[in-house]
Amino acid sequence: MGIIYADIEVSALQFLTEGSLNMGDKTLMMTMLLDFYGDLLTPKQRSCFNMHYNEDLSLSEIAEHMEISRQGVRDLIVRAEATLVGTEKKIGLVKRFSEQKLVLDKMQDELNELRHLTDGKANELVEKLLSELDSIRD
Repeated sequence: MGIIYADIEVSALQFLTEGSLNMGDKTLMMTMLLDFYGDLLTPKQRSCFNMHYNEDLSLSEIAEHMEISRQGVRDLIVRAEATLVGTEKKIGLVKRFSEQKLVLDKMQDELNELRHLTDGKANELVEKLLSELDSIRD
């Protein structure tokens, strides 16, 4: 994975339950799906999808680069989206990742608050737990 997704949790869960996102959230969600399930796409689908969502190229620019029609690019992207979203709905790795990230963030916030309220041995324990949380995130 290698990328930390901040502020995507609500959007990801909304997308998976309601299927509606604004354009910026859709781009972020599609990028996450590509990171998690990109190996399921054909090389052409992955390339077009990456250029469209990660490099922000237009369909015409991708068509010129790939030496195919604009409609061909659109078809590849639509099929890739269907594959990625369908896989996520069946497997749920992005949803699970988002939910776990929410829990870890909450734990870290609560431990940071506890650190400011305690000292001595309790503070050492908080530091140890925060260190363990950091290692889980890596």
